Amino acid sequence: MKKLIAALFCCFFIGGAFAQNSKFNSPSRKLQLAEFAIANLYVDKVDEGKLVEAAIVKMLEELDPHSTYSNPEEVKRLNEPLQGNFDGIGIQFNMVTDTLFVIQPVSGGPSEKAGILAGDRIIEVNDTAIAGVKMGTDEVMRRLRGPKGSKVNVKVLRAGVPELLPFTIKRDKIPVYSLDAAYMTDERIGYIRINRFAATTGKEFSDALRKLRKQGMKDLILDLQGNGGGYLNAAIDICDQVLDAKELIVYTEGRRNPRSEFKAKGDGDFRNGRLVVLVDEFSASASEIVTGAIQDWDRGVVIGRRTFGKGLVQRPIDLPDGSMIRLTVARYYTPSGRCIQKPYESVEQYNRDLIDRYNRGEMMSADSIHFPDSLKARTLKLGRTVYGGGGIMPDYFVPIDTAMYTSYYLKLRDKGAIVQFNIKLIDRHRKEWVKTYKTFARFNRDFEVDDAMLQELVAIGETMGAAYDEKQYRTALPLIKTQVKALLARDLWSMSEYFQVVNTLNPSMRKAIELLSEPGLNFPRR
Repeated sequence: MKKLIAALFCCFFIGGAFAQNSKFNSPSRKLQLAEFAIANLYVDKVDEGKLVEAAIVKMLEELDPHSTYSNPEEVKRLNEPLQGNFDGIGIQFNMVTDTLFVIQPVSGGPSEKAGILAGDRIIEVNDTAIAGVKMGTDEVMRRLRGPKGSKVNVKVLRAGVPELLPFTIKRDKIPVYSLDAAYMTDERIGYIRINRFAATTGKEFSDALRKLRKQGMKDLILDLQGNGGGYLNAAIDICDQVLDAKELIVYTEGRRNPRSEFKAKGDGDFRNGRLVVLVDEFSASASEIVTGAIQDWDRGVVIGRRTFGKGLVQRPIDLPDGSMIRLTVARYYTPSGRCIQKPYESVEQYNRDLIDRYNRGEMMSADSIHFPDSLKARTLKLGRTVYGGGGIMPDYFVPIDTAMYTSYYLKLRDKGAIVQFNIKLIDRHRKEWVKTYKTFARFNRDFEVDDAMLQELVAIGETMGAAYDEKQYRTALPLIKTQVKALLARDLWSMSEYFQVVNTLNPSMRKAIELLSEPGLNFPRR
């Protein structure tokens, strides 16, 4: 008791001294004293860790929408997709009707080596049932993941085998790819889709370019739709492949961060040839850096809708307990000097921005988008007018197409009927279809989602709460058939084949192919 009284006396004595001495009268000292007083004087016991976390979160909320705090577990989850690998068993899976269904084991990964097959259902992990017990996906993943070299015992239900099959899987590093797809749309046009900018993105992109060039690629469609960004270095690596030597890619500048420039090396594999970039309202950050550099240097054309508008630079600050602050320290600027960060005076309005764009009609018509003259800039080769202050505006606007997204289709999708139907088809026909369609090209040409399949989907939908609506079903039919075929292609081959199917309904993709198919069309360049 005496020690506490002495500590409190010391606290108030020092506090009084601080009040008298402006040298010590700083906001940080004030915060320390407040936390000390609460921890030692408050009527009930408090969790100091929670108090400090709450204070940090509240302080960051006063800054901008992208300065954030993450606890140690969140840091681990956030970093895994960007680092290019994680420790685990190596499977693609879906949780369907409370059961883990293996879509594909990762090629050469631990599960494939142990004998796990596509279509298997993992029922038990280390003698604990994970099927039929309403276990969340995060909890299932926690049980399957673990340090490299550790082992996990699983029991698997396999079609045609009456008893559960036991397997011991030795965990290993599992690659996380940032390229969803790379393929030729025809004899001269290549397509690459990047889902995030991660540690391995530059190498993946370079490898994909070389592969497509060997297949005859002359022109490239780079798909950044839905890509929310990632590492700055990855964006620079992409621009290095398409820009000439010493062309500015991006520069950063902040109150305590002097201007820092990043320029292309000029040794890339695709510095000539026509280039199209596909973007939408979810393309952000590193996606906007790449798009802005390509547009500013008149290297290619941008197709789609106005990008998200995130031009703030975050610096990760690691804290002793493994948590992390991501603090905004500068802004990104495109080569022409555009700041693409949208306003954030009101966080609520910032978070509603995409909804407001839709309500204003911006997703449907470019005429509803207005930029003040103060945000005007000129491209660096041809002097075309471009704008800053809220994302990258495409050269060719493509309205969002929601006509086929009827409420009936959305119920089929959101209630999991399409995924469950896909799994049933794969279960029944995998061996038959692999034998019949020896190549994806043949599958893509000859396979049809027939009426019998569609009737089964409708029936599954009924059991899952998606009441049949004839008119809405007919409207959504092309989308339903394409989605089912794309999922089957993914399960029989990979994500690249999935996008080859699903892109047939992508209006931005169709516009890109239309432009690139005009032999006499000169793209802005030099």
